[in-house]
Amino acid sequence: MRSHLTARTRLVLTGTAVVAAIGLLAGCTGSGADEDDIVDQGTTTEENAESGDTVVIGFSGPAADHGWLGAINSGAQAAADSFDDVELRVAEGTDDPIAQIAAVETFVNDGVDAIVLLPSDGAALTEAAIEAMEAGIPVVNVDREFSSPFAARATVLGDNYGMGVSAGTYICEQLDGKTDAVVAEIAGIDSLPLTQDRSQGFADALEDCGLEVSARVAADFTVAGGEEAASQLLAANPKIDAIWNHDDDQGVGVLAAIDAAGRDEFFMMGGAGSRSAMEAIEADDTVLKATVIYPSTQAADGVALARLIAQGKTMGDLITPGIPNRIVLDAPVVTKENVDQYIDLSFE
Repeated sequence: MRSHLTARTRLVLTGTAVVAAIGLLAGCTGSGADEDDIVDQGTTTEENAESGDTVVIGFSGPAADHGWLGAINSGAQAAADSFDDVELRVAEGTDDPIAQIAAVETFVNDGVDAIVLLPSDGAALTEAAIEAMEAGIPVVNVDREFSSPFAARATVLGDNYGMGVSAGTYICEQLDGKTDAVVAEIAGIDSLPLTQDRSQGFADALEDCGLEVSARVAADFTVAGGEEAASQLLAANPKIDAIWNHDDDQGVGVLAAIDAAGRDEFFMMGGAGSRSAMEAIEADDTVLKATVIYPSTQAADGVALARLIAQGKTMGDLITPGIPNRIVLDAPVVTKENVDQYIDLSFE
């Protein structure tokens, strides 16, 4: 028999480990500790907020042909604008790796202090990022990973596998032991690792409660693609209990197909966290009852980290001094009950 921990058990064990670590630290730095034993945490949160030397940060991302990517770009600029010691130089968005490599080379030649890069193709941009690092310019990699650990000083990622786990866990909770339920999945672009990760997390979470994906189609992150894929799914499956659609932009088309088919016997959850999805969840007048967030704040976080790195600061709220090499952001589920907590983070 295969033994595995449930998602909830893993969280409990993780929390226990954190508490134990904090207790150990408290034992080392309590009132009886020598001053020399206290960990130097580097700069504090207050010191990080103070204006420092002006840093010039180059930012390059793909063309904003998707609501989420548009929010990525505007978030990077908004983050830079929130600091009076950051100058952001933004390259024109492009899906051409050669053009993006040229943008990185321009940043290096201009001698910027740091680069935040959401590559159109992580593998294709790896060598350019390595050259920037070797030139002494720290690179913060966002969303799509490079193929070498030497290409970035820090990496900020959404949790694609975690999205699938969150979606599967929510559906398990809603179906509550209905082991014969028909669970459908409308994926994004199947050739992308992010789609594969989302699907694997979804399957693993469903398996935890005795369910599986009964029907699956793939779309392309567009409204038209979502409508076409959903139409195929609905025609092939006369009864469905739950649907997870990977992306809220293509979800506009998915909902259109559902309306056209006159189907409402199931509930649906989305992915990414668009404004239209959250407003529909809030209104509670469609089959869409939840979405799982894939943060569009990743580039904004990248700018904030690049500033700290360039100024030689640390993450003041951590005990260990320095800036983490890898940060994976959370993938929370948004429902009618908590949408007010997340709607300000949504994207158009």
